[in-house]
Amino acid sequence: MLIGPAATLVLEAHDHVVLVTDDGTAIRFNDARRFGVLDYVHEDGLAEHPMLRDLGPEPLGNEFSGPVLAERLAGRMTPIKAALLDQKTVAGLGNIYACEALFQAGLSPRRLATTVLGARAERLVAAIKDVLQRAIAAGGSSLRDYVQTTGELGYFQHQWAVYDRAGAPCPGCTCAAGIRRIVQAGRSTFYCAQRQR
Repeated sequence: MLIGPAATLVLEAHDHVVLVTDDGTAIRFNDARRFGVLDYVHEDGLAEHPMLRDLGPEPLGNEFSGPVLAERLAGRMTPIKAALLDQKTVAGLGNIYACEALFQAGLSPRRLATTVLGARAERLVAAIKDVLQRAIAAGGSSLRDYVQTTGELGYFQHQWAVYDRAGAPCPGCTCAAGIRRIVQAGRSTFYCAQRQR
């Protein structure tokens, strides 16, 4: 979603919808990878909307806690990284931020989700919240096509500890192997095998 003055609006490739408000502000829905959806729903029906009703908790909300995460992971015999990318576990957590949070929490992306409980779950929730708050403060992560609502690039990619750093030294440890890359559920995962258990 890009927001700016309608008077200077120039349509770009992948602009799918443009809304213009009464005060002359243009809100553009630009979706190069076609991951997004735009739907008109009455506010009373949001909780039951098929795209929203099964979402996990908002990661920056007060209801997201260690016990809540542990409950959502109970019995899940899948790697924790894959479980975090499942939007039914926690809403809105993507690949970059899952890698960074697992690194910060010291948890291996290969660890079975069902084993993340107690102190591990508390550590992971704290790391998820911290990583997301730092990413928001930096304007997000600009790789290919992501920009902020103003059209400016985000700068969190300059703070990544592990994501997209395969072969680089691990920050904060002395392991010889450095950051490793594996593929899990079709997504690249970056981690330190020594620091993350």
